[in-house]
Amino acid sequence: MSGHSKWHSIKHKKGAADAKRGKLFTSLIKEITIAARIGGGDAEGNPRLRTAISTAKAANMPAENIKRAIQKGTGELPGLSYEDATYEGYGPNGIAVLIEAVTDNKNRTVSEIRHLFAKNGGNLGQSGCVSHLFQKKGLILVNKSTTDEDNLMTIALEAGAEDLKDSDEAFEVYTAPQDYDDVLEAIKKKEIPITFSDLSMLPQTTLKIEGKSVQQVLRLMESLEDHDDVQKVFSNFDIDETEMEKAVS
Repeated sequence: MSGHSKWHSIKHKKGAADAKRGKLFTSLIKEITIAARIGGGDAEGNPRLRTAISTAKAANMPAENIKRAIQKGTGELPGLSYEDATYEGYGPNGIAVLIEAVTDNKNRTVSEIRHLFAKNGGNLGQSGCVSHLFQKKGLILVNKSTTDEDNLMTIALEAGAEDLKDSDEAFEVYTAPQDYDDVLEAIKKKEIPITFSDLSMLPQTTLKIEGKSVQQVLRLMESLEDHDDVQKVFSNFDIDETEMEKAVS
């Protein structure tokens, strides 16, 4: 397990997800707003909005908050004008870092992101410097204790999944972006609990990180994810279980 799925596992063990509920809600509201602005307020005809609403509901965001975010995106309510931004760079040991953000001020955001890279042993690069190392895929994680591999594989492949991998404590289901919703829905219909699901930028190759560099990498990842404008951070690092246990202890 590497990159985004590895980072999700680390955050789960550190308990970071619950501690940053406020940041999560802020990010989700921005994503819903921009999705509605770009593709309209009808979730049925707007896959990005549909995914954002599903994620918000899973995080127990009140329905009224979701509705207001959509209305701000469609212009029914006044609000800030958000736009997508992507940043690319390198972290400790040369790991590739790809950032998806939503901002109302690109000049401010790029300056702050550049500072976070420099502060944590990395550097912000030019557009395109690392994006070629990643591929967009649907990623669904299912805890091994909730189902067996053969059962999950049958459900996922019949719904259009590309692959299933056995990794650490979870099964990783991979899909093409256009098949993500169908596979996710098929697994949910079988009442199999999902620990994580998202459209992710997955690394095509990974870079192993050990020793002191582990903490440096994690500090960079955490500082970037803590930024108010950052929605998602992807990387190609790989940390083995022994090193990870040391890092989160």
